Amino acid sequence: MNMDLTEAPIGVFDSGVGGLTVAREIMRNLPAEHIVYFGDTARLPYGSKSRDTILMFSRQIIRFLQTQHVKAIVVACNTASAFALDEVAGENNLPMIGVVKPGARVAAQVTSNKRIGVIGTEGTTGSHIYRNYIQDIDPEITVIEKPCPLLVPLVEERWIHDSVTRQVLERYLAGLQEQQVDTLVLGCTHYPLLRSIVGEIMGSAVTLVNPAYETALELKQLLAARNLTNPGTDKKEFPYRFFVSDLADKFKVFANSILPYDVEMTQKIDIENY
Repeated sequence: MNMDLTEAPIGVFDSGVGGLTVAREIMRNLPAEHIVYFGDTARLPYGSKSRDTILMFSRQIIRFLQTQHVKAIVVACNTASAFALDEVAGENNLPMIGVVKPGARVAAQVTSNKRIGVIGTEGTTGSHIYRNYIQDIDPEITVIEKPCPLLVPLVEERWIHDSVTRQVLERYLAGLQEQQVDTLVLGCTHYPLLRSIVGEIMGSAVTLVNPAYETALELKQLLAARNLTNPGTDKKEFPYRFFVSDLADKFKVFANSILPYDVEMTQKIDIENY
């Protein structure tokens, strides 16, 4: 087993701060692993952009992460998972996972009435990627997809416990309540930060699926299967490194508000150079 490779970091990327919910679950569930995180804060949101644009952005970010000598990549963005993952995974020999398949699999397992709601960006819901994966597993499941384009900007503004955010969520979720879904997929990595409000609105009878958590568990299995698990013998002084394409200070403040780890530094890079 290549010792150097086991101690290499995991690359995690997202359009902004949302992917930090995935990084947080990796920190909790794989504490020996190092992380290089990239948030594309200059070019968010991804949810309203075309497939070609998302593909171009994803390729640039992967090229950057490769300069950081990562051993695996987590596409911690539902839109990029929907539009780019299959293509970029085929272009690279690095192990790569996205956030959609783990979430879809768990949703299909936990529903009892076979009615699943999915909230996400316009890109994710418009691609029907969750519906396709869930119905591949069980064609009898009805999947109701609801685009919620206002939620990402509200989370990025840190209006997480704001009455405005609650009102917006109530309007978005009303249709799903009428459809009597018993399972709801938080199909955007920003949405776990709104989990408590979503839970209050939907009620205790609806199971919320957090793909960020399921992705961390899948990453754990993937690393074990490839003999890439970090043995945890080397305690790096800075096990987590953060890069962004803009607004490094704003990102750092946000990261420190949600991560179980104090982010000392966030570095801005010019992603267009990759």
